[in-house]
Amino acid sequence: MKRIIIQDSTPIPPFGEPASELRIMNKQLWLLQRDLLSRYSKGSLEVHSLDDVPTEFDTEVLVCKDNLFFNSELLDAFIQQARASGRASQIAFSLEDKAITTHALPLQKSIRRQGDVYVADMYYYPAGRREAPQPVVVDTQPFEMGYYNIPQYMAPQQGELVFQVPNRVFLSIEHWIHVYVASTPMGVFNWARQVDELMQGGRLANIRNWTNNDWNALRPKLKLLLTAFAERVNPFEDQWRNHFLACRELVKVGKNCSIDPTAVIHGPTVIGDNVYIGPGVVITNSLIGNNVNIMQGAQVMLSVVSDRCFLPFNSGLFMSSLMDGSMVAQNTTLQLCIVGRNTFIGACNTFTDFNLLGQPIRAFYDGEYHTVGMPVLGSGVGHNCKIGSGFYFYPGRMVGSNTVLILDNDINLVNRNINVPELEGKATPVVHSEADGMQDMPPPTVYRWPYLYNPDTGEMRDPRTAM
Repeated sequence: MKRIIIQDSTPIPPFGEPASELRIMNKQLWLLQRDLLSRYSKGSLEVHSLDDVPTEFDTEVLVCKDNLFFNSELLDAFIQQARASGRASQIAFSLEDKAITTHALPLQKSIRRQGDVYVADMYYYPAGRREAPQPVVVDTQPFEMGYYNIPQYMAPQQGELVFQVPNRVFLSIEHWIHVYVASTPMGVFNWARQVDELMQGGRLANIRNWTNNDWNALRPKLKLLLTAFAERVNPFEDQWRNHFLACRELVKVGKNCSIDPTAVIHGPTVIGDNVYIGPGVVITNSLIGNNVNIMQGAQVMLSVVSDRCFLPFNSGLFMSSLMDGSMVAQNTTLQLCIVGRNTFIGACNTFTDFNLLGQPIRAFYDGEYHTVGMPVLGSGVGHNCKIGSGFYFYPGRMVGSNTVLILDNDINLVNRNINVPELEGKATPVVHSEADGMQDMPPPTVYRWPYLYNPDTGEMRDPRTAM
């Protein structure tokens, strides 16, 4: 089989790069596509549009756009159904497919309605003359999974926030929110779905009603249970593997890693090579790349941390994704955010993810703001950004690439010395003994920032006028 890639050079804000160059699950999208398609074909032809595709083929041809994110399950299902039809085919989805209607349709144009189905830019052509493709409906097999159980004023439907997590993943990456969805709900959260399905299958209580899926789940399930038990009773095993969810079948660790015994790591999680994980770190259902440092007390949950990233103490990621070479400083927590490569986010920043007024969250797309269809959402930060401390970000907002963001607010920012006298010459050292006590200390000068208070005159001045 040959493959033909339709190039899409449209830059994705705030990154300013085409979708094919962006990292999803710690791989550039073009590399993800190449690895998946290599099982069916070697090499590829790149064209600018479907009109540039040849009119005749000497063998089978798979055509897809380079901004599509999909997994092997979807690719296998589409090719199998297309081959069975024996004719030119175009991937299509049911109008009732919740994974498509909920997560793939907003803020994009490539997945469009055609008759009673949604179609997208993935095609199969058998050998011979090129004909008009017919829609082949692929079921993504969505499964509703909750990630929050919160008060009903945040989620009116039974107090739960849910994703429609598909077994067969498909997205057209045309907005930064799609990068987030590909990395988290359809990325690492999809791993959790696979483990959940494995544990639900092959239950002994229902052995009389077992199907083929139950029998197929029995062997990997037994392997998982026996591995966890063996590691639990092994006195020479790493101490942090003392939990069922931390066994080797669920937590894959690369070479030359240093993991503190007090760390808590629950799978499904993948950790790359040369990774340091400090005391008290908590990692659950995440992807950690190579050469990553995660310092003491950091929290990483349902997130992607790409190669060469750094998380200092008390930093946190929840359902967020960092591209390569980025850093989130101490006491900053990202929730449902996406951060580009080589970006620094300073300490004590707040990325809000919920509209307190109950209004729908909107994001900028195609020149105006659109409703994203998600009750909670963080922000998108581009490449090569430097963000200082003390910022508050509204849900669904963007910071463009190559931005340096410095807090310049005299009311909240101490930007000058306070009560530090300028000395004309060197001061004579004064030696104090413990018996001197407090009597030798000068009276304090009291400041009420942002107002300066002079106790001698009782005067209060705005420091912005006293520079």
